[in-house]
Amino acid sequence: MPNLLIADDHPLFRAALRGAAADAVAQLTVREAESLDGVIATLEAHDDIDLVLLDLHMPGNHGLAGLAAIRAQFPAVAVVVVSANDDPRVVRRALDHGAAGYLPKSSGLDELRDAIRSVLACEQWLPASLRGAVARAQSSEHDTELAGRLASLSPQQFRVLTLVAQGLLNKQIADRLDVQERTVKAHLSAIFDRLGVRNRTQAGVVLRELELADPARQIG
Repeated sequence: MPNLLIADDHPLFRAALRGAAADAVAQLTVREAESLDGVIATLEAHDDIDLVLLDLHMPGNHGLAGLAAIRAQFPAVAVVVVSANDDPRVVRRALDHGAAGYLPKSSGLDELRDAIRSVLACEQWLPASLRGAVARAQSSEHDTELAGRLASLSPQQFRVLTLVAQGLLNKQIADRLDVQERTVKAHLSAIFDRLGVRNRTQAGVVLRELELADPARQIG
């Protein structure tokens, strides 16, 4: 029985996704989260989740950082990005960072059903209207290298990196993760090495490179 996690902070949109998902797949178990912290907590509590429908701009998530976090910490879970942003370059970046599909919020219910079925069948999915443009939007060398470096981090190392980017000190990180401070220092040394940076400030900048502007908040 497939298990789906819908991650979006708008209740009406979650309800629409839930209804379409139920139509797409028989005997589908659906859970919901309205923040990135909620997504991570749900994935930690339920190791049988197969697919996440992830809003790029839900609370705690500002672009591709949430996608990278899920892919680093739960590599067996497929992620379909759901976003109002349908810029082919953004779609290309999402795929480079491990998304199994990309669903613009303007998509119809038939496309949503098709996306869920395709990704659960281990296929990559894009709407027909974007496939040509995304194919022409070549991956940047920098993005490809960044995706590879982030993917080389262990789940715990990525958690440490996320907390560093939030400005937490080593002792605070140790308390949050329930580990010793020397363990945090060891993780930081490995993170610096794998990301090719010299200090925690540069490490935080690497993660912030994944941030994207929210089209819903743009004026004009």
